[in-house]
Amino acid sequence: MGSTETTAVHLDEWTPARVRRTATVTVGLLMGVWVVDYVDRVMMAVALPSIGAEFALSKTEQGWLITVFSLVYLLCQIPGGVLADRFGARRLLVVSLVLWTAFTALTGLAWGLVSLLVIRALFGVGQGLFPGASFKALAERTTPGRRATAAGSMLASNQLGAGLAPLVVAPLLVVFGWRHTFWVVAAAGVLIGLALWALLPRPLPAALSGADRLGAKPTSGAGLAMVIRSPSVWKFAALFCTTNMLGYGMITWVPSYLMEERGISLLNTGVLAAIPGLVMCLTTFAGGWLFDRFFHDRARLYVIPLLLCTAVLLVLMLRADSAAGFTTYQTLALAVAGLSTMGILGMPFRALPPAVIGSGMGVVNVGGQMAGVLAPVLMGWLVDRFSYTAAFGLLIGTTVLGALIAVIVPQRPEQFSLATKEAV
Repeated sequence: MGSTETTAVHLDEWTPARVRRTATVTVGLLMGVWVVDYVDRVMMAVALPSIGAEFALSKTEQGWLITVFSLVYLLCQIPGGVLADRFGARRLLVVSLVLWTAFTALTGLAWGLVSLLVIRALFGVGQGLFPGASFKALAERTTPGRRATAAGSMLASNQLGAGLAPLVVAPLLVVFGWRHTFWVVAAAGVLIGLALWALLPRPLPAALSGADRLGAKPTSGAGLAMVIRSPSVWKFAALFCTTNMLGYGMITWVPSYLMEERGISLLNTGVLAAIPGLVMCLTTFAGGWLFDRFFHDRARLYVIPLLLCTAVLLVLMLRADSAAGFTTYQTLALAVAGLSTMGILGMPFRALPPAVIGSGMGVVNVGGQMAGVLAPVLMGWLVDRFSYTAAFGLLIGTTVLGALIAVIVPQRPEQFSLATKEAV
C-alpha cells in the first residue's frame, strides 16, 4: 500500500472537488480517532485521584502512571513512522487503534501499581504506532499548499479530546467508578476503528500530494537514515519537546490541583478542566489557517511572540487568588499556545516529502513525547517535595526555553532539507 496505491489513476479523474472531498473525509476521520485517543489518554489523569486513593499511591507514583505510558509511546514513534512508510497508513492506523482499545479495557482490570504500570506501557505501544500513520495518511491525501491547515484541524482534535475527556469521564467516574469507565471508553474505540477502516479514502496521485519529490521512493532504511541525519528534524524535535511540556503538565496535574488545593468537586473539576482544552482546540485550528495563510515563510515571527505571551499568562495563572481566576488565565495561556502549534509542527510537515513523512514526523514527535515522559513525574516530584506552584512554575521555564529554541529552527521549506547541513 502507501503512496504507490494510486499510481495507475489518471490525474484528470482527480477534479478539484474530489481532491477537496478526499482531504475533508480524511481529516474528519482522523479527527475522530484523535479525539478517542486523547479521551483514552486524559481519562487516566482525571481518574488519578480515585486510583491513587484505592492503591494508596503517592503523587510521584501517580506521575509514573502517566510517564510509563509516555516513555513507551516515545520509543514507538520512529518505529511507527517507519512502519507507516513501509506498509502504508490504513493498516497501521487500524492495528494501532485495536491495540490501544484492548489495553484501555484491561486498565479496568488492574490490581495494583505494578499491573497498572505494565498495562499502561502496553497501552503506549498501541498509541505510539498511531501518530506516524496519521501524518502519513494525511500527507498522502492532501496537497502541500493546504497541508498545514489540514494538520492543524487534525491536531486541534487533540485538544478537543483533552477538553471532552473531563466532561465525559468525570460523570462516568461518579456513576460507574474508574474501572467501568475504562471499559465504556474502550467500546467507543471499537466503533471509530470500524468507521476508519470502511471510510478512509484512497490516497491522491503522487503528482498532487508531492510524493514524487524524492524521485524513486527510498527504502524504509534509507528514508529513515536521511531523516536521522537531518539537523533540522532534530531542532524541531527539541522545540516540540519544550513546548509540549505545557500540554502534558496541564492535562496530568490540573484536575488533582483543583480538587486538592481549591476544594472543587469531581464534577466541577471536570468542567473547569475541560474549558482550556476546548478553547485550545479552536485556536489550534485557527493557528493552522493563520500559518498557511500568512506565516508559512516567517515561522519565528509567528511562534516566538506567542510562546512569550503564553509564559506571561502562566505567571498570572499562578498568582490567581481563586479557582475561577486560575482557570481563566490557564485558558488564555493554552489558547495562545494553541495558535503556535502549527508554527511548530507545520514547517516539518510541509517540508518533508510524503515518502518519508511517517519517519520524519515520528522523529519530531519523539521530542514532543519526551515532554510526556518528563512533565508528569517531574511535576509530581515537585508537588511532593515543594508545592503545586513549583510544579506549574516548571512549565513557565520550559515555555520560555521553547521560544529560545525557535530562534534557530528553519523558517522556509528551502532551508529544510534532508541533507546533513541546512541554512538557518
